[in-house]
Amino acid sequence: MGIGEAISKLFAEHGASIVLLSRDSSRAEAARNRIGFQDRTAAFSCDIRHAEEIDRVLGLTLHHFQRIDVWINNAGHGLLDSVSHMDMSSCHEMFETNFFGAVTAMQKVIPVMRQQGGGTIVNISSVAGHVPLPFHAGYSATKFALNAIGKAANIELKKDGIHVLTVCPGYVRTAFGENAIRGNDLKKVRPNSVRGITAERVARATLQGYMKQKREVIVPWTMHVPVKLYQLFPGLVEWSMGRMAK
Repeated sequence: MGIGEAISKLFAEHGASIVLLSRDSSRAEAARNRIGFQDRTAAFSCDIRHAEEIDRVLGLTLHHFQRIDVWINNAGHGLLDSVSHMDMSSCHEMFETNFFGAVTAMQKVIPVMRQQGGGTIVNISSVAGHVPLPFHAGYSATKFALNAIGKAANIELKKDGIHVLTVCPGYVRTAFGENAIRGNDLKKVRPNSVRGITAERVARATLQGYMKQKREVIVPWTMHVPVKLYQLFPGLVEWSMGRMAK
């Protein structure tokens, strides 16, 4: 659903064979039916928190399509709470999916790509991995970590012909907020004027970043402004977010 489904649909429309993964196999199959291209798509259950499940779907994918040219880490969820109140078991669980699951998947698919002579890994991160959001700090932390490991891996793997792309969307109009774990100390820091972008726009930016072999894509382009402002004037950005928090 959301960004994952939009990326799958766009890549399929450009001729790619697609494997859709979800912890709930029925949801993956439903997305496959919505996307179409039944002759070159497959849907499997996979919880990337468990390495053996990643091994299983890698084997199935290679059986069906012989290669893995692109692996996209998109699984993730949010935890909306303050640092002082957030439940640590929920924080650990979020890191298991958003970060450790993605890293495990990278470690599993890298040998496959090395053997076949190259490939691309795409990590769907967030602008929150550049600008830490108050009352979303745990989520931001997972994305800061994902940004760092993806960019470092891109340098390490270049000699093997493996490219790592980090995609950082701003606010996207999906069910992300509805599915996030909500704590007791929650304040909103997004201005009401920000409507967000569509998952389809993120998908187009991802495809373009893949085709151009970029190291990072920030979407929409206007999000470059707060990212650069935070790099240059962190105190100003933090003051602004503090005033918006309500």
